This record gives sequence, structure tokens and C-alpha cells, in this order.
Amino acid sequence: MRVNRTGRATFGLAAGISTVALATAALGASDAAALETGHASASSKPTAKVVTAAKKLSGTVLNVGDQAGTGAEAVLEAAGLIKANGTSGVLKDGLHVSFADFTSGPPILQAIASGSLDIGGVGDAPPVFANPASNEVIVGALRTAYSNAALLVPKNSTVTSVSQLAGKTVAVGTGTSGDYFLYTVLAKAGLAQNSVTKDNLSGASGLAALNGGSVAAFSTWSPWLEDAEASGDRVLATGSPYGSPYSYQVASATALKNPKKVLAIQDYLTEVDKAYVWVKNHPLTWANAWASVTGLPLNVISQATLDDPSTPVPVTSTTVLQEQGLVNAFASAGEIPSKYNFGSYVTSAFSNSVTGKWPAITGTKKIKKTKRKK
Repeated sequence: MRVNRTGRATFGLAAGISTVALATAALGASDAAALETGHASASSKPTAKVVTAAKKLSGTVLNVGDQAGTGAEAVLEAAGLIKANGTSGVLKDGLHVSFADFTSGPPILQAIASGSLDIGGVGDAPPVFANPASNEVIVGALRTAYSNAALLVPKNSTVTSVSQLAGKTVAVGTGTSGDYFLYTVLAKAGLAQNSVTKDNLSGASGLAALNGGSVAAFSTWSPWLEDAEASGDRVLATGSPYGSPYSYQVASATALKNPKKVLAIQDYLTEVDKAYVWVKNHPLTWANAWASVTGLPLNVISQATLDDPSTPVPVTSTTVLQEQGLVNAFASAGEIPSKYNFGSYVTSAFSNSVTGKWPAITGTKKIKKTKRKK
């Protein structure tokens, strides 16, 4: 049964990290060097434990956290890999999947920690903010593009550089991928992390705050980025110098101790990976499907499809190093209590869900990408 969990996600951090302390020192060259040192010294091996998968599912239901209209269910439906069956969707081998909608990654991880979800798709930052004691484990990965995130200002804003945001308020979901994106933007501009005031908003709420004038800027991702651009809002920062091009599937450590749940997760990830390969082959069809579930105009979603390509990739030591870098960064900024070794929260046990053989995009028409102006 699809459970809608919308509304403003002001409770984005997992239990045990309920408050956010903003850093008081600027991130200069010495801080960057310290982060690199910590990054390199951490073990890069995925070490989370997973039991052997069962041979049969026997009607197992997998409870999945999704981001409404933009997550796994929408892709699976568009690709024809899931069909409704009463209270849940049915994938291969009779696997039943029950989806619950959330506004962003942090509350998905809260639900996983509480035991109400088995797995969910999130960006790069939420796993870092999750309480390590909850033992949530990265089990799948997607590589996208740096162009799927940006820092926006209103079209009539007088702000023309990141440095001009000092002393102003920026909308950004605490613990989301937008949070890390903003972190890197401020660091590159030589600004202290506490040089701006963060308003914990994401998605449509953040966009409304930007257009309503209550914030000076908004750090976000596709499709809210493209929706803002279509309304005339201006991109202040985007591209490869900022953020991270990865998102993840995160599972409950409890589920990974259950042989039937392990088999269910394996089948689920295999089908989701197939769906993302389908999107690469059918971008126009996916854009139409994505537009229908989000309610956003087709031109907005067509641009988001190009800005946010998702390729399934194996979970490897690269995943650990990538996330360890975020751990070190947020710990140094005071946004999480301390550094810790991220390898314990990553497993490569499900990487066989990725074939690595991605067909070339086919079709009679291609979506024309609009050149983004800064």
C-alpha cells in the first residue's frame, strides 16, 4: 500500500543526531588538507555483514522508502517492471513491494532506523548524517551527473557571486544531498559554513521560499532545479566543482540478517537497475511518465531527464571513500558529532545486480539539452 508521507521534513536527522551545530571557522587550504588526510587514512573496504540469501521468497513483502514521483516506483512503473496487486506492487518471483513516499532522504533513513522500512533510495549526504548506531547499510549505487544540482537565486536577485550570500539565508534540506552541495559551494568560495543561515527546506517548499523572497538562495536538485530555471530563477553555482554525482540504496541492518529479506533486496535491486537502463534507452517515454507523476511541465522534466541521468554502478571501495569524504567534511564543519569509519556501513554483497552492460540510447527522437546559464 502506498503511504504518503509528505509535509515539511524538519526532522531530517536520524535518532541520536537531532541537533545541528554550525561550524565557526572558515574552510581554508589547511582544512581541505586535513580532510584529505582523514579521507586517505580511513579503511576503504566495505565491511558490513549480510547473511546468505534464501532460495525462495515465500510471499515476502519488501517495505521501500521512496521520494514521491521521482524515485524507484515511478521508474519501475514506466519501464513496465512492476504491476499493481492489491496493497503492493509485484516484481519478479512474486516479490511484493510496498512503497512509502517521503519528501527527501533523511526521513527515509529515520524510518529505516525505526524498523518500518527495509530499504530506501537517498542522496549522498543522508547516510552520513544517519546515526551510526542504527547500522543502516549502503547496498546499491547510482552514478548521475554534477548538473543535477545547483544553488539558485531569484531572477531579480542582486546576488551575482557566492561570496555575496554571507549573512543571508539559504534554503537547504538538512542532511540532504543539497546540504553537501552547499557545503562545497561555500568552501570553494572561502566562506565559513556558518556565514549563511540555513532554513531547513527542500523540494517544493524550498522553491516556494525562494520565489516568495524569504530566502536569498536555494540549494536543490532535479527536478526542482529545472522547475526554478523555467520560472526564470538563476543558477549561481553548479557543475563538477561541487557536490557528488552519487546516490544510494540503503538497507536496514535488521533486514540484512533475514535470509528472505536479503533475497528480496537482491531481486529488487536487480529490477531497479534494469529500470534505470530502460530510462537510458527511452528518455522521451520516461520524461512523459515522470511529468505525469510529478505534475511538472514536460519541458521541465525533459530538461531534468538530461540533467539527471542515472547509471547503476557496483558498490566498491570507491563508495566507501566517497562517503568517508563527506563524513570528514561534515564532522570538521561541526554538522555531525565526530568522524567515524564509513566502511562498516557499506556492503558489496548485492553488486551482482549490476550487469555493467548499458545499451546505447535508441529511439526516433532525442531530447535537446538547453545550455545552462550562470
